[in-house]
Amino acid sequence: MALRTHILLVHGMGRTPLSMWRLSSSLRRAGLTPELFAYATAWQSVDGILRRLQARLTVMAAGDYVVVGHSLGGLLLRAAVAGLPSDVRPPRRIIMIGTPNHSPRLARRFERFWWYRLMNGDAGDLLASESRIARIPPPSIPCTVIAGTRGISGPWSPFGPEQNDGMVSVNETRLDGTEEWIALPLRHPFMMNDRRVRALVRDRCVERTT
Repeated sequence: MALRTHILLVHGMGRTPLSMWRLSSSLRRAGLTPELFAYATAWQSVDGILRRLQARLTVMAAGDYVVVGHSLGGLLLRAAVAGLPSDVRPPRRIIMIGTPNHSPRLARRFERFWWYRLMNGDAGDLLASESRIARIPPPSIPCTVIAGTRGISGPWSPFGPEQNDGMVSVNETRLDGTEEWIALPLRHPFMMNDRRVRALVRDRCVERTT
C-alpha cells in the first residue's frame, strides 16, 4: 500500500533538489515513492513555477500523494495546491519545513539590494511582500508546519527576542492556528536533514485518512 504513496519534495530558495536528497532517501527506505522538483528563482517567475508544479500535481492526483516543501518550497506548494482546478484531487497533506507563511523580515530588509533581486527574482519579491503572500489562501487540507528555534535572538539579532531559525521567525511560519505546528531546535538551512524532521515527515506521509 505504501508504495502507491508518492511524495513531491520541493527545495528552498537558492538551493537545488540535492538539498532534499537525504530526506528523499529516508522516505524511499520507508517504502514511499519520493520525487524531487527543481526550479530556479533567478530566471523563473513565480507564476511559471506554479504552472509547472500544478502540472505535476495533476499527474500525481491519480493516486495517493503528499507534498513537502522546505522554506520557499512550502509556500510555492501552498500556492500551487490552492490554485488546482476543482476536478483535480489535492494532496492528502502538505508539510512545510521552515516555510515563511508571512513575509519574512530578512526578505524585506534585503529587497532593496541589487544582488537580492538578481538572485531571487520574482520569488524574492513575493517573500518581501506581505500583501502577495496574504493573497495565497490558507491550506484547505491537513497541514503540518515545522519551525526551527535555534537561531540567535536578543538585542543583536534582527529578530529581537523572538525565536527563529536564523532566517525565519517562528511567528512567520504560523498560519491560522488550524495547522499542526511543531517547533524544534534547528537552524534553517538544513532542517530537512535532521533525523527528527525526517521521522516526522515519514510518519505523516505513511498516515492514511479513514
